[in-house]
Amino acid sequence: MKIDKKIIKELSDYLDEFNLTELEYTEKDTKIKVSKNNISVNNQTISTKNENKLDNQPTKTKKTGIEVTSPIIGTAYHAPEPGAKKFVEVGKKIKKGDTVMIVEAMKTMNHVPSTSDGVVKEICVQDGQPVEFGQTIIILE
Repeated sequence: MKIDKKIIKELSDYLDEFNLTELEYTEKDTKIKVSKNNISVNNQTISTKNENKLDNQPTKTKKTGIEVTSPIIGTAYHAPEPGAKKFVEVGKKIKKGDTVMIVEAMKTMNHVPSTSDGVVKEICVQDGQPVEFGQTIIILE
């Protein structure tokens, strides 16, 4: 079996691009798993950059309102399918339990319900953006 170095390089680039620690790729009978060591010098540099991001964005951490957070790690989607109407828009009134977004993890679409009634003040993630557990996805007034 010949290893395609281009695929491994591309997967490694995705780790950095999406700030992931592990990625698995399967095609027919080939399975490639790429992961980062969490104790490397490079990761310490990334941690420093993340701390700087927090310092540069104090308004996001101090915003008032009700935060709806992602219940899982995955990819956030604003609509049930591409081209469909978005679940929420800024200024839209929503009720507790209304779906505000879908977070896809392991090819399973997980509907994220609103935790309370309110008006959408801000949508904090872009469509198709990776999200972490507990990351704020929308803010309600």
